Amino acid sequence: MFRFGLVCIFREHPIRFRRTTATALARSSRLEQLRTLSGICLDNAAALSSALQYCRDNGIGDFRINSQILPLATHPEIGYRISDLPGHREIEEQYRTCGRLAAEHGLRTTLHPDQFVLLSSPSQEVTRHSLEELRHQSEIAELVGSDVINLHGGGAYGDRPAALGRLSRRIEALPEEVRSRLSLENDDRIYTPEDLLPVCEAAGIPLVYDVHHHRCLPDGLSVEEASARAVSTWDREPLFHLSSPRGGWTSALPRRHDDYVDPADVPEAWISLARERALTVEIEAKDKELAVLRLIGDLAGH
Repeated sequence: MFRFGLVCIFREHPIRFRRTTATALARSSRLEQLRTLSGICLDNAAALSSALQYCRDNGIGDFRINSQILPLATHPEIGYRISDLPGHREIEEQYRTCGRLAAEHGLRTTLHPDQFVLLSSPSQEVTRHSLEELRHQSEIAELVGSDVINLHGGGAYGDRPAALGRLSRRIEALPEEVRSRLSLENDDRIYTPEDLLPVCEAAGIPLVYDVHHHRCLPDGLSVEEASARAVSTWDREPLFHLSSPRGGWTSALPRRHDDYVDPADVPEAWISLARERALTVEIEAKDKELAVLRLIGDLAGH
């Protein structure tokens, strides 16, 4: 059984998540900043509830929560803890309510922090900020019941083995509330499944297998082999990512995601796996909920 996932936002359905910038808030007093952020966090809790209800009503079993649902929380000047916000108890309760809604209807939620979270970086400052962001993401995950905080491997910094070594050591040192939810994902420029699977297997954390990335950056593994090895890293329902290239596989930039997913890009290995076990597949397509619903319809006969 496929559990298809919607990623962060909607294309047409009128559910919107609010954001702000440090520049916009910088002109305000600290109290005004916190009041504004409190209102945004409450509005985003309501939007998340609506998003989960939409998923429930439309056969979408997974929703990836935008990493800025509590905006600017780890910003060096504007940052805050939830407990700093006016009405923080109501904010926490609204997000817990979203978690209960997801659990009641068998919906999964995941988190995918921004690209600046880099556990392989040689910079101590980047590492410090990355760890701070991961702790914040784990607080969100705890409130809403998310079981995945997904990261890319980061950069190679001119020395791939050294970078992978730093990545492994920092994963080992993570607090349990982060480490228990952490996953790694292969990317389309630096780290393939063959690079990251040994890290995942040694650390006991799962690999989120992105087949589009793997097709753009192949290694010694076939799609079938990578899929099977990725599944073996999970102690819960595996999570994969799927997208199609804009303009097709012969285009100049096949890394770019298309508006929809071509059913031909769904690996046969995944269809076989999904007959044996539940498999979450997040759809990374530009037309968001429209793409997920179309693919569900396209695969209805399988």
